[in-house]
This record gives sequence, C-alpha cells and structure tokens, in this order.
Amino acid sequence: MASGFFAILDDIAALMDDVAINAKLATKKTAGILGDDLAVNAEKSTGFLSDREIPVLWAITKGSFINKLIIVPVTLLLNVFLPSAIILILIIGGFYLAFEGVEKIAEFFLHKKKPTKQAIVEVIKQDSELEKVKIKSAITTDFILSVEIVIIALSTVLNKSLSIQILTLVIVSIIATIGVYGIVALIVRLDDFGFKLIKKSNKKGLLNTFGLLLVKALPILIKTLSVVGTIALLLVSGGIFAHNIEYLHHILSEWPPMIKEFIFGIIGGIFSLIIVAIANKIISLFRKKIE
Repeated sequence: MASGFFAILDDIAALMDDVAINAKLATKKTAGILGDDLAVNAEKSTGFLSDREIPVLWAITKGSFINKLIIVPVTLLLNVFLPSAIILILIIGGFYLAFEGVEKIAEFFLHKKKPTKQAIVEVIKQDSELEKVKIKSAITTDFILSVEIVIIALSTVLNKSLSIQILTLVIVSIIATIGVYGIVALIVRLDDFGFKLIKKSNKKGLLNTFGLLLVKALPILIKTLSVVGTIALLLVSGGIFAHNIEYLHHILSEWPPMIKEFIFGIIGGIFSLIIVAIANKIISLFRKKIE
C-alpha cells in the first residue's frame, strides 16, 4: 500500500518536472508575441482618468483570464478533431489585428482635433462610455493575441501526453496574463509613484529629481507605447499571414522577416478596411430600403 502511494507521488513529481521543462520552453517560444502583447495592451490600458486606471486594468485582466479559459480547451479540442480550423481562426484574427493597426494609423493622420469644450465633455463621460468601449476593444485584441500565444505554446508539446499539454498551456496562460498586466499596472502608476517620491523628499534632493523624472517620463512612455503597440499589431498580423498562408510564405523571402511581416500587416489592414467599408455601405443601403 505504502509503496503504491509513493509510486503515485513519484509519477506526479515526474509529471510536474516535465510540465516545468515544457512550460519554460513554451514561454521562451512565445516571448516575442508576449512582448507585442505587452506593447499592445499597455497602449490600450492607458488614457483613462487616474482613479479609473486600476479598475479598468483589472476589468481587462479578468477578461484576459476568461479569454484563456475559453481558448485553451477549444484549442485542445480543435487540435484533436479539426486541426485545420486553428489556422483559419489565426488568419481571421490576423485580419482583425491588421484592421486595428491600419485604423490607428489612419486616425492619426486624418483625425481632426476636437474643440476644447467637446474634449472636456468626453473626459467627463469617459467612465460611462469611452471606458466601456476601450475595455471591450482591449479584451477583444487580447483574445486574438491569446489565441496565438496558446497555439504557439501547444506547438512545443504536440508530441507529449494530453495531461502535459493541458498543464503546460494553463501555466503559460497564467504567466502571460499576470506578467503582461502586472507590468502594465506598474507603467500606468509610474506618475503616482513619482508624486509620492516628490512628497516624501519635500521637493529636495535625489528622490525629488527621480520623482520628477518619473512624472515627466510617463506621457512620453505612453506615446511611445502607442506607437510601438500599433507597430506590434501590424507585425503580429503580418507574422500570422506569413507563417500560415503558404503563398505569402515564399513572397519576399530574401527580405528581413520584420519588414516583410510589417508590409503584410499593412496590406491585410487596408484589405480589412475596404471590406468593412463595403459591408457598412451594403448595410446602410439595406436599411434605407427597409425604411
């Protein structure tokens, strides 16, 4: 009886060792997409009123956990019963990310500055309207990025047992969510930390200088993350197209992968914008006929 119990413990220990090794390999393999995930979600999790930043970030984090709670079992089932569907889902997600990236670029060049009064009204309404929209957008983008993270992690354990696959994906999902949004939380609270240092230093000495640096650095960091996040969206989408569409895989093969993926992301985004514009026009005409 005792020997059987210890044999079970040995099996569990061996399983956890395998899981730890495979989770480490999977995390390394997803490091690139996690970096893009951080840039994208940091940009999407900022721009709120100061007292709403953490509640909003917590709402997005919970959404991210729910995303992975859905994605992990669905991916495992599809991998067993319909593996070709995984590629299709990735490509559709790639078009969504490309659409978001190109839309942000178009917004930057075409967006007109709103009157000060209107801007103030929007800030006042932010909690009830813009906040919900940004949270929904962030969770949707997280879903697409999480799909790629889970699929990449799964690719490292395809030849392993189902138990190792499940545990590895669960661990990678937890690390990805806590790691990404933990760092985002630190970023969005940099200015608060800076103000505390200034207050503690009585506006004198090294602490005061460092506090001022943090306060002044945050807006620059946010703008930088906005640019990096947009580029990351296009690179991730372009990478999805390049790796999962056979025809595109061989185009511009001599070009650096990053430039190639960025170009594919731009093209995919423009294509998505055209499709959305056509769809909106058709819906608009259809509604007019009904009316």
